[in-house]
Formats: sequence, C-alpha cells, structure tokens
Amino acid sequence: MYPSDLRAQLSGLLDPRPDPRAAPGDRLAAVLLPVVGGRDLVVTRRTEHLPRHAGEISFPGGLADPDDADLAATALRELREELGLAPERVEVLGALPAVHTFVSAILIVPFVGMLEGDPAFTPDEGEIAEVLRYPLVELDAAETPVEWPRDGHVYRGFAYPMPDGNTVWGATAKILHGLLGTLRKETST
Repeated sequence: MYPSDLRAQLSGLLDPRPDPRAAPGDRLAAVLLPVVGGRDLVVTRRTEHLPRHAGEISFPGGLADPDDADLAATALRELREELGLAPERVEVLGALPAVHTFVSAILIVPFVGMLEGDPAFTPDEGEIAEVLRYPLVELDAAETPVEWPRDGHVYRGFAYPMPDGNTVWGATAKILHGLLGTLRKETST
C-alpha cells in the first residue's frame, strides 16, 4: 500500500517550516511521529498516574519551551526527554497540518521523522509506561470511525484498536489519520 521510498514521498507533501498561529488562550505544542525503517510508527502509552491523558496512547511531544529554536526543536527535545533518543538520530521530514485540542486548548504541530536501523529507546519511567511500534499498514487497516461519550463530551473521529489491546484515539488518532490520509492520497495518484 505504501511507496517503497516513504521518505521521498512524504518529503514533498509535508510543510518544511510550519509557522502556526495559536488563537488567544491556546498554547503551542509539537509532537514527533517517529517512522522506523519507512514501515513502522512508534507511539507511547503514558503512565497511569499522570494528571492529564493518563494511560493514553500518544506521540512523543509536549508544549513549546521559550528556549526551543522552533517547534521541530520542541518535538526533538521531547523525544529525547520521553524516549532517550538523541535528536541526531532523527531525520525530520516536515510537518502535517496542525491539530487543535479543544479540551486542553493546545495547537499541536505534528512532525514526521525517519529513524533508521533498530533504535534503542530508553523511556522516562515517570511518563512513559510502554513504547509501542506498529506497522503503518496495520494502523491503516485498523482505522475505524467512532462516536464515543467521554468526560461530558462526544468524541467523533477515528480510533485504531490494535491486536495488543491498545487503542489510539483522540488527538493522536486525528494526527495519525492525517498521516495515513496523506499516504493514501500519494499512493492513489
């Protein structure tokens, strides 16, 4: 389903220098979508004791820091903090469109980064319960439209129930849907 050279295909479709503008009251954040070997996507399961999004599947990332050179630097800093991977190990290809989280008022810029070989992750035990790696083709096959009542709201979007019992949903699923949609468009042309 996906091109043999994912790097070449994505690099022309991603924004190399995103410059999002957060609305008043919103905060800027960045995440990294680590793609290993052009086939597998890395996500994390957050620990259960965190005050926000406990136990949920997410991409490495977080809020922008004033010391970050740009949002790509935010994503790479968070990757190092959460998974212990040096930024030099990542080839950042560019960004997908930003995703707004209405509940937490955060504008997230998702960057796609390529990792070669078999990277050794050292997760931050206080934040990351598990590092997960899923083939893009399995994620694509798992995509399911859903409407779920959740915390007084109705989540309408996509979910990715995986065979290991984890489910990708929420902002992470919206970002993942954007990546998979970009790849689908490219492979159908």
